[in-house]
Amino acid sequence: MDKNTLLGLLIIAVILFGFSWFNTKKQREFDKQQVQMLDSIERVSKVTEQETDSVLFTDVNDSLKTAQAEQALEQHLGHTLYQATKGTETFYTVENDVMALTFSNKGGRVSSVVLKDYKTYTGTPLELFADSSAHFDLSFFIKQGYNDAQIQTSEYYFTPLTTDWSFPENEEQKEITLRLTVDSASYIDYVYTVQRDSYMIDFDVRFVGMQQLLSPTQSDMEIVWQNIGPQNEKGFDNENNYTTIAYNFPGDDGIEELGISKESKEETINAKLKWVAFKQQFFSSIFIAEDDFMNGSVRYTTFAPGEGKIKNFHAQLSVPYTQQTDQYHFNFYFGPNKYSVLKHYNDLHIQKLVPLGGWIIGWINRWIVIPTFDFLGKYISNYGIIILLLTIFIKILLSPLTYKSYLSTAKMRLLKPDIDKLNEKYPKPEDAMKKQQAMLALYKSAGANPMGGCLPLLIQFPILIAMFRFFPASIELRGKSFLWADDLSSYDSILQLPFNIPFYGDHVSLFALLMAVSVFISSKINYAQNAATTAGPQMFGMKFMMLYLMPLMLLFWFNNYSSGLSYYYLVSNIITIGQTYGFRFIVNEEKLHQRMKENAKKPRKMSKFQQRYEEMMKQREQMMRRR
Repeated sequence: MDKNTLLGLLIIAVILFGFSWFNTKKQREFDKQQVQMLDSIERVSKVTEQETDSVLFTDVNDSLKTAQAEQALEQHLGHTLYQATKGTETFYTVENDVMALTFSNKGGRVSSVVLKDYKTYTGTPLELFADSSAHFDLSFFIKQGYNDAQIQTSEYYFTPLTTDWSFPENEEQKEITLRLTVDSASYIDYVYTVQRDSYMIDFDVRFVGMQQLLSPTQSDMEIVWQNIGPQNEKGFDNENNYTTIAYNFPGDDGIEELGISKESKEETINAKLKWVAFKQQFFSSIFIAEDDFMNGSVRYTTFAPGEGKIKNFHAQLSVPYTQQTDQYHFNFYFGPNKYSVLKHYNDLHIQKLVPLGGWIIGWINRWIVIPTFDFLGKYISNYGIIILLLTIFIKILLSPLTYKSYLSTAKMRLLKPDIDKLNEKYPKPEDAMKKQQAMLALYKSAGANPMGGCLPLLIQFPILIAMFRFFPASIELRGKSFLWADDLSSYDSILQLPFNIPFYGDHVSLFALLMAVSVFISSKINYAQNAATTAGPQMFGMKFMMLYLMPLMLLFWFNNYSSGLSYYYLVSNIITIGQTYGFRFIVNEEKLHQRMKENAKKPRKMSKFQQRYEEMMKQREQMMRRR
């Protein structure tokens, strides 16, 4: 055996010894860890067992407490009424010709309403309110050993007595009854009567055998009614401007509104109420009391844009109660704010929910605009054409006034050289009275009136305001398309901007833009006419207002408004421009000027007003001289 072999065997022996020693050490460490792990598991097991025992004890304790609470509640309410606190919410739907009403056995309430003839701006079925937000609660107190327990019907399950929820073809109405059983001889019925072709439903609350149970100390019953109004229209801001809570006092032919707010608003009403309405731009939910509500409080909270909701409505009302009270008569209206529909209930004055304006503006809308609009709607389906014809009709009615205004402006323009001479003749401030008297004499002799061009325009102004109120409130325009506008009741958009311009929006309305251009052109024509009769520094300010500021303001204002309204003003301005050029062709100013000169030579009898005015001017002149 050589040296190398010996050296190799020695190295192998050392390696084997070292490996054996290292492996033995690791085994001892592993065994130690195993012992520690087993000890830990044992400790954890003991803790877990203790915790499990504690949880089991807690669960048992909670179960005992719950059972005791349930037993106490049953003793408090009585077995029958206690059973009404347990159940599963079930929904039942009844459809008439115009809407689908869904009822819930939980609280016996109307849980949702879908209007068949209308869609949302997205094309989905129009639901006035959804089950998740609908709430109706009648609150009262019961006695007979029940310790005057407060009952809130929204917490109890009613039993539907109606078995067939279809609307019979041969009947004009359907009655739906949901019952809350209080004990073996006492119950409360919610009775809904749905008419075949009506948005109005009857709602009766009947008490049977309840006189002995109801607390004699209560003088009223409280009603809480609330739901959330979803966003049904394209323009959130525009719809929100028409969304509020309205109410009516008995015997009053008008309505009151909570007002418009982008946040929340509330009001307490310490007076009798006939009805309360959760009103949106084109649809309303109205709660009506046949014998009036005693008082109430109303409030709403406004949602932020983009949430798909407008306002959260809430009304807390009360109705009187005596021991002789065995029923209440109410009504619900779930439907459109359509004037022709609401007018059928004229005694309730709910047609005032349509914002047509008051006094003369409302009169114009009710007796001129709406009848004309409805008449044309019977024969023409395109509402763009109807607006065009309506505009032409109104312009024809006003054409005599427009002509008179143009004629008066023309006369003042022809008198401009004579007026300039009077200004040169009486340049001093102290001669102002003389100059004014001379101008009045000039106007009188020529048969001209400096206000003649303004008065006809003032007469037309109520009609412009009436149109401004009518178009955004006209449900007939809702969802009706014309040219590039897909909904004449909302704004049209030909370009969506990647940013939002304050007071303007994030889109471009072509009808609003064209309307602003037509206003600019019309104003420019009017300015050119007035500039010939009016001189001085005030004309510069007038030019800026008429030509630039007004069209710009209208552009910003109408960009988010009804496209039907912008279209109406556009057509109206185009017709006005056409009339102006037509009158220029008809009126021969040379002949007119000649007639004015001939009239100046004729003696004219002063009117009483002119006589009084002239006498007043003389007195003022005398007083100035005395000073």
